[in-house]
Amino acid sequence: MPSGNGAVMRRLVFFIVWLFSATAFGQQLLVYMDHRQENHLKAYGLAYWVLDHGVEVEWLLNYRGGSFLTAYSTATERELRVRGVSFSTLSGAEVSSIYAEIERENMEVVKLEKAPAVAIYAPPNKQAWDDAVLMALDYAEIPYTVLWDEEVVRGELQKYDWLHLHHEDFTGQYGKFYASYRNADWYKDEVRKNEAVARKLGFAKVSELKRAVAHGIRDFVAAGGFLFAMCSATDSFEIALAASRVDIVDALFDGDPIEPGAQGKLDYTQTFAFENFKIETNPMVYEYSDIDVPPSYAPVSRGAEGDYFTLFEFSAKYDPVPTMLSQNHVAAIKGFMGQTTGFQKKLIKKSVTIMGEAEGTDQVKYLRGNFGRGTFCYLAGHDPEDFQHFVNDPPTQLALHKNSPGYRLILNNILFPAARKKELKT
Repeated sequence: MPSGNGAVMRRLVFFIVWLFSATAFGQQLLVYMDHRQENHLKAYGLAYWVLDHGVEVEWLLNYRGGSFLTAYSTATERELRVRGVSFSTLSGAEVSSIYAEIERENMEVVKLEKAPAVAIYAPPNKQAWDDAVLMALDYAEIPYTVLWDEEVVRGELQKYDWLHLHHEDFTGQYGKFYASYRNADWYKDEVRKNEAVARKLGFAKVSELKRAVAHGIRDFVAAGGFLFAMCSATDSFEIALAASRVDIVDALFDGDPIEPGAQGKLDYTQTFAFENFKIETNPMVYEYSDIDVPPSYAPVSRGAEGDYFTLFEFSAKYDPVPTMLSQNHVAAIKGFMGQTTGFQKKLIKKSVTIMGEAEGTDQVKYLRGNFGRGTFCYLAGHDPEDFQHFVNDPPTQLALHKNSPGYRLILNNILFPAARKKELKT
């Protein structure tokens, strides 16, 4: 993100130009987010760009798919056109009419004030799989910082508002890829890399390092941070929290056996979202626990066309947070698999809000909750536009999916920390 005196001056110049043009024209720009929007994903980046230049954006929840409204400026109009984002220029009377409709209907206006500082938890070198959030941020042109274990352990998360976790293993079992990939060069490199960092930071085992990282992330959320996790990061993070005082890692991974009676020593009071789950201790099984709904619930042969989950509808005026996180131009989202494909409903804590599930099944796909002063949100699956993503598959080209409802869920989360907190009932 821009910083220093130069960045301050650029924002000041932009604000002066924006103020002049807004006053001169007396108009506002509506970035509508319904089916008429040409590029939903770039629209989020445009909203971030406006915020990053010191100008407020209003998020019109449930109005035309969750539209954005901001004061007119020639610079913003030019940026909209360059990015290929659809918009309308509105008069004061037209804006008043929209506000009146919002007041009558299940809609709400939430002010976005400040571009959030975004961090991505990921190793510095490229992994054998892609991260949907990194791809979404790059395509939407939203800046971010990549950090990993060393930065977390040293307390650097406090510099950021928003943190993403994706295909990570916070239990120290290297993703439980041993059975299929232990001889692959990328797997050996993952082991070497993690062991080197653990030694550097003074930990005897990778599992101990990852436990410390999970605690650092927990503290980040408790202090007011926003956590967005996908795929295996969701359940491996929860397991690491529950296993804070017990060794659940097989000798094959860390040189010593699993602690006797480990399952009965898990502390579910430490977790964010899940409780009463059973861990999978067999190192040859590609699964962490029974939190995950395995692919057998919807056979792969049915493909993406036979796998959907439905977003819940919330009251925008009384439940603005889940409403904000669920903004979309469709209510049914096509499913997508991952190491963690879905969450068992019976294992979700009652304090957690379910935002999307596969109807007629026990599979929850999308949830959120609060921890301390912060918020967390979990989206199951690996890539919303790649039904069954494999190791070393090519990355998804988002230019071919610029209206993706699944990727919209990711980008809803990016803007959440920008909201004026006093307007939100969390």
